[in-house]
Amino acid sequence: MNRSDVAGILVAAGASTRSGGGVPKQFVSLGGRPMFLAALDCLSSVCSEIVIVAPEGRVDETICEIERHRALGRTPAETRLAVVSGGSRRQDSVANGLAALPAGSVIVLVHDAARPFASPDLAERVVAAAFEVGAAVPVVPVTDTVKRVSGTGGGDRVQETLSRKALRLAQTPQGFRRDLLVRAYDRLGGSEITDDAQAVEFIGHDVALVEGDPGNIKVTTAHDVELAHLRVGLKAGVPGEVRIGVGTDCHRLEEGRPLVLGGVTVPFAKGLAGHSDADVLTHAVCDALLGAVSAGDIGRHFPPGDPAYRDISSLILLDRVVGIVRKRGYEVSNVDTTVVAEAPRLGPHIAAMRRSLAETLGTDPEAVSVKATTTEGTGPEGAGAAMTAHAVAIVRRVES
Repeated sequence: MNRSDVAGILVAAGASTRSGGGVPKQFVSLGGRPMFLAALDCLSSVCSEIVIVAPEGRVDETICEIERHRALGRTPAETRLAVVSGGSRRQDSVANGLAALPAGSVIVLVHDAARPFASPDLAERVVAAAFEVGAAVPVVPVTDTVKRVSGTGGGDRVQETLSRKALRLAQTPQGFRRDLLVRAYDRLGGSEITDDAQAVEFIGHDVALVEGDPGNIKVTTAHDVELAHLRVGLKAGVPGEVRIGVGTDCHRLEEGRPLVLGGVTVPFAKGLAGHSDADVLTHAVCDALLGAVSAGDIGRHFPPGDPAYRDISSLILLDRVVGIVRKRGYEVSNVDTTVVAEAPRLGPHIAAMRRSLAETLGTDPEAVSVKATTTEGTGPEGAGAAMTAHAVAIVRRVES
């Protein structure tokens, strides 16, 4: 099954009256973005095109949020997105989404915007089962004892205790062969359904069960919203979260090369050896920033043997690293560095280094510290054979 064969419908049109807070729950901010965008990640991992079904009157707002999401690189560029208005019932919204899907998809995943923690792995397993059987729904076991009570409003007496062995709790995303789902919806008539698998059940087609994820919770009540905020904060950080990274780099000194530190050319008889301009100070800052956002090291992003980086200014590399930091939802707070070298004397050039680094980092020079020290004649630095730089970077998570 190719990605081009799979399409998705994200149902985000509910009024969400039980969640409180004054806005539909799918628009509540989780980690700096609306909940429906977190749910969109699951579909984006497997779908070539997705229709988001928004509440009537919120289509433009939904489009704006999606454009911001796309600009941050959080949705694969090859995934096509569209937004349509929903209906009065969930099944009406899904029908609108089906009608808006371009022709060509074989499998359709339908996902609730109120399930922001569904994983790409779950989506892939549902797609595989839907392709094989025609319809698939992820389920989890019922762990609590279930009582059937008197009266539709809950009643005040227990009628019986149900066996949990044959009971399962259904989740989304649910997957279907497109032609099967269209046929099931065409035959619904006036019947009310609570999920899309039920529509397929009505026409007598088998629905495969896929092992669901207990963490794939549905956010319904105000309490659920609080739990979702807590989970996002623990997993990915909340706005204001601070992270720290450490970077170290060392290069040999050799004659015939300019000595570049922090983007500033320092007059000296020797320069630093390397594939790029070998700016050991800027390289240490790059590694510190990448470490702060768990993005590997400078060699992973800019391989030293790649001709594209031959003699390149390390400030260009730093600018790209800052882009990686921002793409992951953080901004640079401050940087503290130390250059270890016996010579030359760096004091007269430190102010220029701070300004150069700050301009590339997008910070004030006051947020950049550059210090210099010696090893008192010991080691390769003391012998004038090499320079080492250390850096500590602090980044802060921002609203995205």
